[in-house]
Amino acid sequence: MMQFFAAVTAIVLVLAGPAAGQSPTVPAGAQSAAVEAALAKVAPSLVRIHVVTISHADGREIKREASGSGTIITPEGHVVTNHHVAGKTRSIICTLPTREEVPADLVGTDPLSDIAILKLRPSEPRVFPVATWGDATTLKVGDRVLALGSPLALSQSVTMGIVSNTEMIMPGMFWPFNRMTLDGEDVGSIVRWIGHDAAIFGGNSGGPLVNMAGQIVGVNEISMGLAGAIPADLAKEVAAALIKEGRVRRGWIGLEIQPLLKSSNANRGALVGGSIADSPAAQAGFKSGDILLKLAGREVSVKFAEEIPPFNQHVMRLPPGKPVEAVVMRDGKETTLRVTPTDRESVEARVREVTPLGITASNLTSWSAKELRRSGTAGAHVRGIRPGGAADDAKPSLEANDVILSVDGEDVKDAEGLITLAERVVRGRVEPLPVLVAFDRRGQRMLTVLELARPGLQDPGMEARKAWIPVVVQAITPELGQKLGVPDRAGVRVTRVLGRSASAGGLEVGDLIFAIDGDPVEARQSSEADVFDTMIRQRKIGTTVTLTTVRGKDERMVKVQLESSPRLPREMKKYEDSNFEFRVRDVAEMDRVELGVPAGENGVLVESVSEGGWAALAHLADGDVILAVQNDLVGDVAELQKKMEAIAASKPSSVVLHVRRGFRTFFVEMQTGWS
Repeated sequence: MMQFFAAVTAIVLVLAGPAAGQSPTVPAGAQSAAVEAALAKVAPSLVRIHVVTISHADGREIKREASGSGTIITPEGHVVTNHHVAGKTRSIICTLPTREEVPADLVGTDPLSDIAILKLRPSEPRVFPVATWGDATTLKVGDRVLALGSPLALSQSVTMGIVSNTEMIMPGMFWPFNRMTLDGEDVGSIVRWIGHDAAIFGGNSGGPLVNMAGQIVGVNEISMGLAGAIPADLAKEVAAALIKEGRVRRGWIGLEIQPLLKSSNANRGALVGGSIADSPAAQAGFKSGDILLKLAGREVSVKFAEEIPPFNQHVMRLPPGKPVEAVVMRDGKETTLRVTPTDRESVEARVREVTPLGITASNLTSWSAKELRRSGTAGAHVRGIRPGGAADDAKPSLEANDVILSVDGEDVKDAEGLITLAERVVRGRVEPLPVLVAFDRRGQRMLTVLELARPGLQDPGMEARKAWIPVVVQAITPELGQKLGVPDRAGVRVTRVLGRSASAGGLEVGDLIFAIDGDPVEARQSSEADVFDTMIRQRKIGTTVTLTTVRGKDERMVKVQLESSPRLPREMKKYEDSNFEFRVRDVAEMDRVELGVPAGENGVLVESVSEGGWAALAHLADGDVILAVQNDLVGDVAELQKKMEAIAASKPSSVVLHVRRGFRTFFVEMQTGWS
C-alpha cells in the first residue's frame, strides 16, 4: 500500500518564502500583517505531540518514538490531531508554544476519518488558549492558507500557500494503490481533502490548516506533491463525537455503490455494485445493477469518484435502528425499498500481544469473520507469529489468520480471554508446560501442542571444569616469526595476562611459548591459537607444567601451576524481562576483562535488547552493565528478577537504571506505558 501521511516527526520555525502564495497585487507589508494577525489567533493553541507509538509485527508489539502536531480546541485542553499520529500509543507528551511539556491522554480516535482527540493533563487545572473552527465549504481555489505544525520534530512552524483543490481524492490511475487505509479503514471513502501547496513535512500531521481569518479550516494529513487536509466540517463533527462519547457512532447498511458507468443511459443516481450478505441492504432487497435515486429523502448523484465520499457521509449519518426509504431504478421502473441501518462496527479490532504463546491476536469483528469464513465472532484471531516462540515451534505451528478456539479444552471467546488463560497457565512456571490448542484454519478444525513457559531466570548449568592458564595468546605465523627472530618455529605469543598464577610463574605480555612439558605447540596460522588452550585442558587441574618460552633473545623454562577454568559467559545465569524486552546474565570474569568492569563492582550484563521494546526506546544497549535499578544496587540476575517483578506489580510511570557502558556510567529512564 502506498503511504502518503505527513506524520510523525516535528519542525524548525520557518515561514514560507515570498513566492509561496504571495499575490502580486498584495503589498508585502499588508500580507505580513495579515499573516501575523491570523497567527496570533491560532499559534497560542498549537502543540507539538511526542508519542510512543505501537505497531505489531512478527508476533510482538513494536514501540517507536514519533511526533506530530495538534491544536487545542477547548478551554479544558482537548487537542485535535490525526489518528495516525496518536491513535495507537503508549505515551503522549504535548509541548506547548511556551515549551512547557504536558502529558496527555487519548480521549478517542477514529481511523476512518483519521481524527483523534487528546486531553492535556497539567499538574494543576487551568484554562487553555483555544483556536476556533472555520467553514471549509467557503474555501475557493486560490485562497491563501497557512499550515501550522511541527515538521521534523524540531519546533512549531508556519508555511503559506494557496488552496489548490477543494475536492481532492486519490487518482484512479494509482490503482491498486489508490486507497489510504488505517486499521483496515479506507480514509478516502469519506474524506475529500483540501489540496494546498503550503509546504508540509513529516511531523505536520494533525496540525491545523488556517485561513487568513485565523480559523481552522482543515487538519493536515497527507503530502503527495500537493498537501492534503481533512476539511474542518468533517473534523469538527468527529471531534465533537469523540469528546462526547470517545467514539463515533455511524449508520451502516452494507450497500456498495459506484459512479454511473460511462456506457449507462442514466443521468442521475448511483450504481449499486452489490450488497454485503446479511446486511441491512441485502435484507431490504437491493440488487446489483440498481440505480439508487434517493435515500432518506435526499437525492443521490454519483457520476464521478469525487461524489462518493459525500454519499458515504450521508449514509453514515443515518441513525441506527430507524428505517428509511430508498428509491431505486430497476428494469426501467422506480421501486421503493425500506432499509434499517445498524450501528457500524470497526473493520479491525485492537491487536494484543500474547507473550506466552509468542503471537499477537485480536478479537474477530463481523468484517474479519466474513473474510475468514467464520459464522460467528468467537475465538482469538491470530495476527502474527514470533519467530522461535511457542506458536512457531509447535508442530504444526500456528499461522497468521488462524482462529484459536480452545486451550486444553477451555473455550477461548476472545483475545482478552486467551491472554488471561495463557497468563494463568504460565504463572509461577519456569519449565515449559505442554498445552493442547484447538484452532480453525480456513475451515479446518486443527489441533497442535504448544509448550508454554514464562521467561525468567534461567540457569544453563555448569560445564565440567578444565585446567587453565590465565593468559590470552595469538599464533606465531611464519611472517610474525620471521620478524620476531624465531623463523620456522611454531608456537604462541602472550597478548594478555589475566591471573596471579601466570604472573607468579613469570609470564609477561610478549613472551613466546613453544612447548608444554616438552610437547611442541603446533600453532602456525592465525586460526590455531586455541591449540595452546586445548593442550592445557588435557592436563589435570593443580599440576605444574613447564613452559618453554623465549623473551627477547633468551630462552627460559617457566613453571606454572594449572588453575581451574573460570565459568564461561555461556554458563552464567540469565534473566529475560518480557515487560521491557531485554535479557541479562551474570557477569563472568572474562566480561570484567573485556568490558573493563572494576574489581568488586557488581551488576548484570545486558545480553540483548529487543528492537521496539521499552528498553530499546530508552537506549539501553547490548553490552551495558546494569549496576542499580531505582537506586537499589543489583548484585546478580536473581536480585534483578526480584526487583523487576516488584516493579511489574507496582507499575510505576518510569524505571531508572544506573548503567556502565565502557568507562562511562549514566542513568537510563525507561517508560512503562502499563495498560
